[in-house]
Amino acid sequence: MTLKEVAERLQLENLTPELPLDGGVEVAGGHVSDLLSDVLANAPRHGLLVTIQVHMNVLAVAVHAGLAAVVFAAGRQPEPAVRAKAVQEEIPLLASKASAFDLVGQLYALGIRGRRA
Repeated sequence: MTLKEVAERLQLENLTPELPLDGGVEVAGGHVSDLLSDVLANAPRHGLLVTIQVHMNVLAVAVHAGLAAVVFAAGRQPEPAVRAKAVQEEIPLLASKASAFDLVGQLYALGIRGRRA
């Protein structure tokens, strides 16, 4: 499933409209965590990160981990500086009013799975 399809199906808000979601990149999986060292160790490359953390370090981790996008749950919104850096680093930022728990359940229902141990 592409990032654009995920965003449309879950009605995610695109916080970085400067970045195209329709590049055809397939989402390779997903990970949910607010512990950034856990994201670095376990998030799948080209996957989605679901988090409530909205600071600049989340973006640095997303770049280092090679993530397809970051999805902020529970109505969380990053500051404009984080959005600007995301555009510069070409990491799409998406947002949902749903809790992280509910959002991950919706992603699972779409067939997106976490990294296998």
